Amino acid sequence: MLHAPPLGALLRQYAAGSALTCDPVEQGLLNRGYRLRTTQGRYFLKHHFDPETADPAAIARQHRATQRLADLGVPVAPPLAGTDGRTVAVVGGHAYALHPWIDGGHRHGGQLSTEQCARLGGLLGVVHASLERVMERVLATQGRSPGKPSADRTPDRSPGRTPDGGRGGRDRARSADAEEPGGAGPTAHTAPTAGPGHPGDAEGPAGPGAPGDPGSSGDPGVPGDGGDRGNAARPGIPPRTGSVGVRAVEGTDPARGADPADTFALIDRLLARVRSHRPPDAFDELARHRLLERRALLEKHADRRPPQGGSVGWVHGDFHPFNLLYRDGEPAAIVDWDRLGVHPRAEEAVRAAMIFFVRPVGALDLTKVRAYARAYRRAAGAGAAELAAAVHRVWWERLNDFWMLRWHYERGDTRADPQFPAASALAVWWTREYDAVCEAFTG
Repeated sequence: MLHAPPLGALLRQYAAGSALTCDPVEQGLLNRGYRLRTTQGRYFLKHHFDPETADPAAIARQHRATQRLADLGVPVAPPLAGTDGRTVAVVGGHAYALHPWIDGGHRHGGQLSTEQCARLGGLLGVVHASLERVMERVLATQGRSPGKPSADRTPDRSPGRTPDGGRGGRDRARSADAEEPGGAGPTAHTAPTAGPGHPGDAEGPAGPGAPGDPGSSGDPGVPGDGGDRGNAARPGIPPRTGSVGVRAVEGTDPARGADPADTFALIDRLLARVRSHRPPDAFDELARHRLLERRALLEKHADRRPPQGGSVGWVHGDFHPFNLLYRDGEPAAIVDWDRLGVHPRAEEAVRAAMIFFVRPVGALDLTKVRAYARAYRRAAGAGAAELAAAVHRVWWERLNDFWMLRWHYERGDTRADPQFPAASALAVWWTREYDAVCEAFTG
């Protein structure tokens, strides 16, 4: 542990008894989580360590949002309040939050029936619709105008930044005495066993943005905040900083998406890195193949750079299998709200589908995508045109995204390497099956 939490001071603030055990759930890239057992019960302790997401006021705002969502019956896991009524404890300049430990497991789309996929899409639609209702009141309590842009409302489009989430870490823990979906207790997660294609965090295990098959064997999920185990440890989710899971290429214009000229320069830079690695290994060979392949695709489709994004709204910002806990086959809690912000809603729906429904070979399960998307459109009140535009923008993002290779060659960070084969294959498959993918989201 790089930083041991001040348990005595924290437990006094929460009147949570005396510590018996405190174990790191997983060392995250951004935030950190601990499985805590005291004389009064089991908890998930989240240390909001990342400076970009550790502002106590922003954390408290996220907490209020989840509390109000819980009041509406949305399966979330709000944090516990301390003796002073606050949900954020600041000790020694560090911000912490305490959540009851909740048992649960993570499920990839391959582990969901078509009916469950529809319920998943409906759930995300309800989240988006409900956030529009609750955020006005949340912001009002801080004396801010709901319609006034703020730091949380600015999309982060710097790919490859450490989550996230996509792109930074995420916290996970579980809670023994699980609370019902509408209950007040938060959740914690423990990273589920990484299934095929679950390595990184930008593209799922089987493909970009898709976790493999994290096993639904009741692995405790971690409420707290969904992901401080490090994006690289999450299947299919690209790293990112910012309030929402926007994945884009560095230097991207938020209004339009990646500029092919910038991507070509990045490809050349990465190819030089690949060639300099001697002797070349299997990863180098695949990287070289995919870089040349992607350059050819971009040269062919450079004129398809998308226009400005569609209608925006409040979104979770990092909706994927590792941030959703299942219990008894039903969603028990959506966790990790660090990326809560205002962004194109339909794009979050598309990105989530890319993560949930990607197969190990890099293709999407379009039957499940269709069921998911129809339910999402109904619950969110989103039209087919909005989804079609979102599909185009996210496709373009993936076509221009090389965060896994940048981590490998520029950072020397190989945690996402196992995801690269499927993730890189998805961009190629999606380009070839573009019309079929669009129809699955809009039909």
